[in-house]
This record gives sequence, structure tokens and C-alpha cells, in this order.
Amino acid sequence: MHEMSIAQSLLNIILQEGATHQIRRVVSVALKVGELSSVVPESLRFCFELIAQGTIVEGAELQIERVPVTCRCEDCGTQFSVEHLLFVCPSCHSRRVEVLSGRELNIQSLEAE
Repeated sequence: MHEMSIAQSLLNIILQEGATHQIRRVVSVALKVGELSSVVPESLRFCFELIAQGTIVEGAELQIERVPVTCRCEDCGTQFSVEHLLFVCPSCHSRRVEVLSGRELNIQSLEAE
């Protein structure tokens, strides 16, 4: 379960920011998680809640925005959303595509006191 190591990394980053900005309590954490990151949101929430116990992050809401996979065809320039992991241009059927989004795993914001 790689969600535990991701949750630990998130917690480390948040605790560093908390120390830097003298945060007493984190209320919520907003994340962007790409479909290609293979992160299961429910598992990440569970792991995050578990390791946050006893820290300034305990009880914080973890808001996860899923980012769909989008690509651009390198042959015809069409930009499209990928469904069922089929990386084929719907316009010209080329397989030469550039992934534009869907690999994200970013902290977007923290709400803190």
C-alpha cells in the first residue's frame, strides 16, 4: 500500500510548513491527485488520519480533487481526455501522444489556525 508512504510524505511537508509558519492546528488540506498516480483516495484518507494522530494535523479534513488524464496528439494536435487508459487520438488514431495531466500529486492549499 503506497498510500501510507504518500501520507507520511504529506504529513512531513505539512509539519515543516507548520513549524515555519507557527501553525497551531491544520483544519484542512487540499490535494490534486492525477488518475495515473494510482492513489486510492479512501486508502490515502485512512492512512493520513492514522499517522496524523497526535500532531497539529489530527482531525484535518483531506480534500482530494481527482485530475483526469488528458493528452495532446503529437501528429494532429488534438487535445483529448483519456478513457479506459486508451492513449489513442480520437481524431487521427495516432498513438504518438503527450500526457498533459493526470500524473499530479500536489498539495494545493492548507487551511490552518
